Amino acid sequence: MADPTTLLLLGLAGLAAGFVDAVVGGGGLIQLPAILIGLPNASTIQVLASNKVASISGTTVSAATYYRRVRPDPRTFLPLMALAFAGSMAGALVATQVPREAFDPIVLVALVLVGGYVLFKPALGDATALRFAGHRHTAAAMGTGLLVGFYDGALGPGTGSFFVFTLVGLLGYSFLEASAKARLANWATNLAAIVIFLPQGAVLWRVAVVMGLCNIVGGYVGARTAVNRGTRFVRIFFILVVSAFIVRLGGDVLGAW
Repeated sequence: MADPTTLLLLGLAGLAAGFVDAVVGGGGLIQLPAILIGLPNASTIQVLASNKVASISGTTVSAATYYRRVRPDPRTFLPLMALAFAGSMAGALVATQVPREAFDPIVLVALVLVGGYVLFKPALGDATALRFAGHRHTAAAMGTGLLVGFYDGALGPGTGSFFVFTLVGLLGYSFLEASAKARLANWATNLAAIVIFLPQGAVLWRVAVVMGLCNIVGGYVGARTAVNRGTRFVRIFFILVVSAFIVRLGGDVLGAW
């Protein structure tokens, strides 16, 4: 059971994670390690389940805010959400069987490639210029949902950033449009993982509720900030967040901390 000081620190982590997640995704790279550090005796499935309950709290608010303000196209986000849900359920089923150490090097390489690509293509994501139409567009959205959703169910950190990058780089959306759709897809992946974890009684409710409430505040502020400040702000924030994640994961992989 977490003491009051630990709960306070976890709440602050949830607040920061909610803000980051709402703008460009990747709040799990703040929130999940915080739970691991704050609750060293919790099992893997307790950590993952509690993280998902906290995450979906903020994602619900940020997704609703984006939907009201940006009005994303349902022809993209509905198939994206459906396949993201299915992929996340599949990932959650194998979550406890895959050690975190197996993911870190893969995620690190992916983030380096993603960050470098966005950094050296300054016009990327400035405006929506769709690369596919009709069934090809739907198929690309569904493939994105399935693959990124599976990763989110299995572990999760950086999921929103991968959704944003794929929607920008593969489908051709602006960063703001991509962030709106990523929040909706991320809500679906969180819900799918919870469907798997909840019957197992794995959620540490005291921790999940505190972090969830803080995540809601961070998610609301982050979504409104992104919508009000536009695509350029989201792009710059994306590069900064991905860079921070590269440093953090790089340190883990190299044993620097």
